[in-house]
Amino acid sequence: MLTILGFAMIATFLVLIMLKKMSPISALVLIPALFCVFVGKGAELGDYVIDGVTGLAPTAAMLMFAIVYFGVMIDVGLFDPIVRGILGFCKADPMRIVVGTAVLAAIVSLDGDGSTTFMITVSAMYPLYKRLRMSLVVMTGVAAMANGVMNTLPWGGPTARAATALKVDAGDIFVPMIPALAMGLVFVLALAYVLGRRERRRLGVLTLDEALVEETETVLVGAGAGAGAGTRSSGGAGSGTDASRAEPAPGGDGFQGLDPHRPTLRPRLYWFNALLTVGLLTAMIMELLPIPVLFLLGAALALAVNFPHMPDQKARIAAHAENVLNVSGMVFAAAVFTGVLQGTGMVDHMADWLVGNIPDGMGPHMALVTGALSIPLTYFMSNDGFYFGILPVLAEAGQAHGVSSLEIARASIVGQPLHMSSPLVPAVYVLVGMAKVEFGDHTRFVVKWAALTSLVVLGAGLVFGTV
Repeated sequence: MLTILGFAMIATFLVLIMLKKMSPISALVLIPALFCVFVGKGAELGDYVIDGVTGLAPTAAMLMFAIVYFGVMIDVGLFDPIVRGILGFCKADPMRIVVGTAVLAAIVSLDGDGSTTFMITVSAMYPLYKRLRMSLVVMTGVAAMANGVMNTLPWGGPTARAATALKVDAGDIFVPMIPALAMGLVFVLALAYVLGRRERRRLGVLTLDEALVEETETVLVGAGAGAGAGTRSSGGAGSGTDASRAEPAPGGDGFQGLDPHRPTLRPRLYWFNALLTVGLLTAMIMELLPIPVLFLLGAALALAVNFPHMPDQKARIAAHAENVLNVSGMVFAAAVFTGVLQGTGMVDHMADWLVGNIPDGMGPHMALVTGALSIPLTYFMSNDGFYFGILPVLAEAGQAHGVSSLEIARASIVGQPLHMSSPLVPAVYVLVGMAKVEFGDHTRFVVKWAALTSLVVLGAGLVFGTV
């Protein structure tokens, strides 16, 4: 009976999320609470939730302060020279432009938010693609794949969700996967090079002067106001999507990707912010301190140095407060779902059933099975549905065959390059809307390459022994 109710709870959750009948936070709270009553353990609901919240508090803290930190770094202009450098590298060579698109998307993805990544990348690169008559689906596809690989950062959605669902440390998931994810990013760059060479053969190479747009095209106007503005990728936690960050500057050369006149810029503190970010990421990889502590210290220091006046600090915190609330609220709501699933014993019964139906020869390879399943499942369902509904069951089944939860968690993130082009991801509508690309065209182009990228990450994980 618990097996049936467990699968029914997951199915109900998935259907409501996919049909957009309920928000993820509401579904994560109300559906398990209702099923907890069906199971006859409504009196224990409070204990389940408190246990879950206690275990998830570090993950929520990490996401909250990572959002503030990278939001501040974008506000003060840390990424501006990178964008200008990439545009200078690209010149008017289609091959360089496509590779530059992948590099720019990967770098900006450090903030963990797909919407922000796509807004900045398309704002910077769209005028070049448009003027040279390059294929816009190449731009959207390469940007989505690069962001999908980088979306696995510990403060991004998938890794945080996997850590939340399985109650493991996000750093323990991500750090061992760095070589495999690096191979995935190298594949995306190689693919960008091949696609760029194809565009170069088709179009030739112009000089920069020949490619300049006579009138700067402000691509954000109208593009972010409909399906995209203010939305967040289901993959992520990160900075907000203020138009001032990504809007091309009026006038100028037509290739300006970031507004160089926004009042939050701190050019005199650029090297301090760069060294602070490098030091923070290095300390995270070396595990000098827990990741939540590192981002808490980093966010506090970044605010204090860049905005020493209290009103300015409050303004920056307020600018990112909506994203902080959305993401931390999701994490704590997940405590109800995972708490009920585990506390009532439903996950154990489902795992027993699943184990009984997996061929004996596949049991010891549950990490590989999880990685293979993550590619289609994270495309056809939201990250919330996969990580909070399916992953705990796969982890329990793996443990029965001696496969650790960490191996299952690492394998579960390999499908993200394809997931970022899923129709269930709001950020993809920001991408195609700003690029003026039909979603169907984007899908037909990107699916095969994104799935191959995911398989490269999975294969590399097997070779390096992390999956």
